[in-house]
Amino acid sequence: MVSTLLNPVQLHLLRVFSYNKDEESLNELKEVLFNYYCKKMDEESDKWWKENDMTSEKFNEITKDVHFRTPYK
Repeated sequence: MVSTLLNPVQLHLLRVFSYNKDEESLNELKEVLFNYYCKKMDEESDKWWKENDMTSEKFNEITKDVHFRTPYK
């Protein structure tokens, strides 16, 4: 068995989770984490658009042959 060290964020979350024992607290914490990562993703996306001088037209041209949907059988 391989031993893995936890990073500081993981350790902190474990400490936080030790105090939250009910389902409502867990759901609230999940929502906070979800919103945090959504914000980070938006910031990275905005940064990429600026760095690449992207416009909607350019983006549509680049992705015109890309299919984002899962193919159904």
